[in-house]
Amino acid sequence: MAGRLLSIGECMVELSQAGEGLLRKGFAGDTLNTAWYARACFPSDWSIDYFTAVGDDPMSMEMLAMMEGAGIGTDLIRRIPGKTPGLYLITLKDGERTFSYWRDTAAAKKLADDADHLRSAIDGAQIIYFSGITLGILAPEAVDTLLAEARRAKASGKTVVFDPNIRPRLWHNKPYMLKTIEDGARASNLVLPSFDDEAAYFGDTDEAATIARYKALGVENVVVKNGPAGVTLAFGSSPTVHVPAMKVDKVVDTTSAGDSFNGGFLSRLVQGATPAEAASHGAAVASTVIRHHGALISPDLLPK
Repeated sequence: MAGRLLSIGECMVELSQAGEGLLRKGFAGDTLNTAWYARACFPSDWSIDYFTAVGDDPMSMEMLAMMEGAGIGTDLIRRIPGKTPGLYLITLKDGERTFSYWRDTAAAKKLADDADHLRSAIDGAQIIYFSGITLGILAPEAVDTLLAEARRAKASGKTVVFDPNIRPRLWHNKPYMLKTIEDGARASNLVLPSFDDEAAYFGDTDEAATIARYKALGVENVVVKNGPAGVTLAFGSSPTVHVPAMKVDKVVDTTSAGDSFNGGFLSRLVQGATPAEAASHGAAVASTVIRHHGALISPDLLPK
């Protein structure tokens, strides 16, 4: 059955080390990464659209061209004159990555300022996907607008998917961060948390505690990702299921592991696979991605 997935969030300019004092330019962002892998894995009759805001500068135009070249729809993206995309720099030291960000005036922070445009975009989709980073870059009133539309979509029978993807540096204070993450979950019927984040910021002792907490918020379906420990799924009233991670002999770069899992997982779910089958495919996609450098790898490398 044909459909449309709408991924909502921020794509940034990425600068990474290219050797000899040079930098390599790319584009990435958690929700864009998931859209990339969704486009690679979803059936061809599904549309994968991205929703954000960009400027009218050459870098914004190049970013849009990159998405379009990957088959990701850009028609719904807001263009804001005078604005530019956010940027981050990856620094490597002894094999460890650190990140520096420049996003205070990024256009994406305005993505939910036009409530009518946001509603129109969501109305045309069957699956709506957003993350804690999406919420973290927005002003409080814009968070309210986005979550109101997510709740409306959920009530109308759409699938609303939320990855908490907790990044404390985006938030003014921890209590507001935790409350907003919980509000994002309440607006969704499928939540895809990473256990490391949930343990660090909500104090969960194991995957069962994470599942119980989100279920108590009214989330119907929860998929807890825990890296090499695998994935734990709780769908509806069915018994909890554990799906092991794929063995990887050499991890090259874990960037986008969770984002790529999400795209692969959702792609099988819409084709009628069981949640466990969908998680197995998501794990296979993620295990391939972490064998390569960068957030976005060629779709040709992914398991079919």
